[in-house]
Amino acid sequence: MNKADLVSNISEKSGLSKKDVETVLNGFLGEVTSALTAGDKVQLIGFGTFETRKRAGRVGRNPQTGKEITIPETVVPAFKAGNKLKEAVK
Repeated sequence: MNKADLVSNISEKSGLSKKDVETVLNGFLGEVTSALTAGDKVQLIGFGTFETRKRAGRVGRNPQTGKEITIPETVVPAFKAGNKLKEAVK
């Protein structure tokens, strides 16, 4: 399912227009992005938690040349599924 499919499905189930659903979805995604950028968590009880995690720096290897390279520490977004979502997927 892509974003257009999601908007269409929510529109059909809620009775809202696709434009309104897309506006709300874009707002949600923007707020999650802003919170993660600020280092905050977004916790949706029963669904899951969006958060950031530090990935440690490490030594890697360039597969084309075989030369060792240093990969720096970085911060990456992560999602941890909640219990209700885990049970629904089982």
